[in-house]
Amino acid sequence: MPTIIPVSSQHSADKLAVVEALYRFAAGIDRRNWDLLATSLAEDAVSDFRPAAAKAGFDYPVIEGRTNIIAALSGSLAQLDTSHSVSNPLVTIDGDMARLDALVEAQHVPVKDPARHYLMKNRYDVELARQADRWVITRNTVDNIWRDGDVTVMSVV
Repeated sequence: MPTIIPVSSQHSADKLAVVEALYRFAAGIDRRNWDLLATSLAEDAVSDFRPAAAKAGFDYPVIEGRTNIIAALSGSLAQLDTSHSVSNPLVTIDGDMARLDALVEAQHVPVKDPARHYLMKNRYDVELARQADRWVITRNTVDNIWRDGDVTVMSVV
């Protein structure tokens, strides 16, 4: 019979708060709410979409710093409507540091041509830190599992 390890309510609350950081990240992008997106990121956060971008056939540099990440995402997605759905979150917590593995389905549709789309199912490997009253992303590495649609949607200007 497996051993049942009791989980504290604080541990459960921390796990939910870790996942909520990724929800803020996704919702900030989808709503074009850059202030909300900022609440999900540490000031010195690192965003690495290279693995996913390489599988789609384009380059996307590693971006360092909350301000630069927001500028890059708001610029590259300016002509796209997006919807991100987060699922299967697995959280491990070690003190004030956490790791989150999640699946994120990301739909990209040109604002001026909604008949086209590019859909990706990505694995997010997220490192987080507790800062003040919330968890924030310190590093996010995105790899692609599968994709569907017109990849040229990602280069809409």
